[in-house]
Amino acid sequence: MPELLLPWLELSILIPLLGALLVKLPKNREFARRLCIAVCGLTLLCTLAEWADFSRMDAFEAHDHWDPLASIFHSNMLVIDELNAPLLPLVSLLFLLTVLSTLRTKLNRFSLSGTLLYEATLMATFSCQANWLLIGLLILGAVFPWWEMRFRRGESTRVYSIHMLLFAFSMVVGYGLLPADAENHPNQPGTVTMIAAALLTLGALLRNGIAPLHCWMTDLFERATLGTALLHVLPMTGAYAAMRLVLPIVPTWALQSIAVLSLFTAVYASGRALVETDTRKFFCYLLLSSSSLVLVGLELVTPVGLTGALCLWLSIGLSLGGLGLTLRSVEARVGRIGLERFHGLAEHMPTLAGLFLLTGLGSIGFPGTIGFIGAELLVEGAVEVYPIVGIAAVVAAAMNGIAIMHAYFRIFAGHVFTATISFKAKPSERFAVVVLALLIVGGGLYPQPGVQSRYHAAETLLKHRGPSSTVHAGHGDPQKLQSGSATPLHEQAMPQEQPTSRSEQ
Repeated sequence: MPELLLPWLELSILIPLLGALLVKLPKNREFARRLCIAVCGLTLLCTLAEWADFSRMDAFEAHDHWDPLASIFHSNMLVIDELNAPLLPLVSLLFLLTVLSTLRTKLNRFSLSGTLLYEATLMATFSCQANWLLIGLLILGAVFPWWEMRFRRGESTRVYSIHMLLFAFSMVVGYGLLPADAENHPNQPGTVTMIAAALLTLGALLRNGIAPLHCWMTDLFERATLGTALLHVLPMTGAYAAMRLVLPIVPTWALQSIAVLSLFTAVYASGRALVETDTRKFFCYLLLSSSSLVLVGLELVTPVGLTGALCLWLSIGLSLGGLGLTLRSVEARVGRIGLERFHGLAEHMPTLAGLFLLTGLGSIGFPGTIGFIGAELLVEGAVEVYPIVGIAAVVAAAMNGIAIMHAYFRIFAGHVFTATISFKAKPSERFAVVVLALLIVGGGLYPQPGVQSRYHAAETLLKHRGPSSTVHAGHGDPQKLQSGSATPLHEQAMPQEQPTSRSEQ
């Protein structure tokens, strides 16, 4: 396996781990915040460097240079490949901008050391190649929000605990039952493999919040700080678990059934977002609907649908990340907002109002934003498998757009709001959301590199399932995919290639 020039993966984990210890030393909370921002910035630089280092290679995956974990365990534990290469910078960017936009008045509620520990855990999760270690990290990642709700805020954690314990049980037992050769025959699984795959699928659906297993997500947004809830849900670790643990072993028909269930969740959540009167729950259902659409594309087992899902994964992280930080800035000034009446805050928060509208429209794939190409490819890939699925995906996106406009007018339009203090966004808040807004618009105006990278990743991921698993798949023209017009799947050629193992890659 090719090596990176430097141990970027391990540095991106060790830096926030050491930073978590350093930020507890200063008594001055503002100085600790600045130190935390510096640590998050260094982590982002490491993830960008590893992505650039990996991009120069003509390989599907690579591991660190001077990798001590590989020498200890005689296996490559931390690996960067075409799936997680852009996800690592995305996660580190979300952490940096969340800490950067945290006001001084919120530092007593928002744990800086806990945030850095959680960042290190997510960096290890998205870099992990060993499945047992990945499951352990996924379970560990669920502990941080629970700890905050239980001990820092004194909130009830019953709903969250029940769902996460069931998630942990499904993952541990499911992978423990999985035969060693399950990946070699994904479309002819035995009885034990099917039971193990069902448990792993249940765990992935729980972590994604697929209805009716979504109650923990609304409870999290209700009881935890908004910053912690955003950082726990936006990276979509459940989708990553599905790609690593479920996709290689589950039959194609089962994956497409999961896609239909995810589509139901997308439509249901978009309908709830339309009628929700609490801004946090509105955002939660909007995120749940969008992330379910990503899972629809991931489970279609077609290059076009999978490419659209991988593109949409990145665009939703950026767009809804910006929308969530905008809502967090509004809450920091006026508290939690209800959508049952007009608030008229646009005059006092013109920058936040504009950023709310831009990031919200970007999350539904509005033309000219980063999500437009991904949404189009997702719909085209869905139509080729089940025509009604593509129609339902369009309906869900349309209802999400209406819900966003409804929330925008309720929060920022209406009667004149009188205030005795300034509600304008601080420079750090403006910088955080403007960075995401620029990425949203820039990715929409120049989508070719991202789409080409995601298409190649989709093709390689499907090859790991073997040629018999890509019944509906084909190799379209990447140039047409980049321009947003993919070749119909029934017209694409499908050369039969022998599956290769990861060690051979």
